[in-house]
Amino acid sequence: MGSEAALVGLLLAEAHAAWVLIAVASIGNVAGSAVNWGLGRSIERFRDRRWFPADAASLDRAQAWYRRWGRWSLLLSWVPVIGDPLTVIAGVMREAFVPFLLVVAIAKVGRYLVVAGITLGWS
Repeated sequence: MGSEAALVGLLLAEAHAAWVLIAVASIGNVAGSAVNWGLGRSIERFRDRRWFPADAASLDRAQAWYRRWGRWSLLLSWVPVIGDPLTVIAGVMREAFVPFLLVVAIAKVGRYLVVAGITLGWS
């Protein structure tokens, strides 16, 4: 929740226009997800290494979940704890980059619009 707290603080400080803050937060967060996607594209080859952060069963479960729900599950990429692994699995599953980027951008921009709306009392 660090980016949300930073956004709230900057919105309340009125240091910049709200749309600029939302845009910067969204672009940064989507860029981070794109890096995760890229890591996912090449991570599969390391799954049998001792230092790999997930065991084979966990990775298989995540892949099965993604096969079931597909790219629309990326609408949950804004959710803490599951969002980052979800974007990595999208890369592992070879999700096409442009659709990945569009769905993740919808989720991330939506999150920051809600945070800004609550903070600034938009109705």
